[in-house]
Amino acid sequence: MELLPCIEIQTSDNPSAAIIWLHGLGADGSDFASLVPQLDLSGCPAIRFVFPSAPSMPVTVNNGYVMPAWYDIIGRSDSDPEDRAGIERSAIAINALIEKEVSRGIAYNKIVLAGFSQGCAMVLHAGLRFPHRLAGIMALSGYLPLAQSLAAERSPANSDTPIFMAHGDWDAVIIPERSERSRDLLTTHGYEVQWKSYAMEHSVHPIEIKDIGHFLRKVLAA
Repeated sequence: MELLPCIEIQTSDNPSAAIIWLHGLGADGSDFASLVPQLDLSGCPAIRFVFPSAPSMPVTVNNGYVMPAWYDIIGRSDSDPEDRAGIERSAIAINALIEKEVSRGIAYNKIVLAGFSQGCAMVLHAGLRFPHRLAGIMALSGYLPLAQSLAAERSPANSDTPIFMAHGDWDAVIIPERSERSRDLLTTHGYEVQWKSYAMEHSVHPIEIKDIGHFLRKVLAA
């Protein structure tokens, strides 16, 4: 399959770790690239950051407007139908990016999946189903999609993979309670979830950036 277009940033030559970071609805791969210099990655090996861009598609919740999206969003509540086909299609694309990093010499257990909002939903979905152990999953301001099928579809390989979940107390795009329900479900299934909340809306907080750096140092320490 054709790989998604990506922006790549290396912290040093010959990286031995990779972070695949997915943007939110309507954004693109450039959305979080500027955060890399702000992260304290001391003690980490050389890292390749990979920022893919989602394809454009009509999004139901936005009146069918065509925009970059990992899958269609029919509604904003847990009870609304979900675009399983779109989610699974994007999961295949994410898996292909992981395999590309492996082909370039990065071990599976040195790869972190990170995502914001809709990208958060995708890394939780793809990461927990991936058949090889990953270094960690960073889930920012999002939720677990297709939650009811996780028990049947999850991979034992990532049953103890560290998960960092963060959310804004004032988030009106994805309300905190929705993310909290996802956190609680993951905890019920035995996942190691580090939860952080911040005084912010649907965005990234300066303290959150420090916490992200701490999480990455923990899971990618040389």
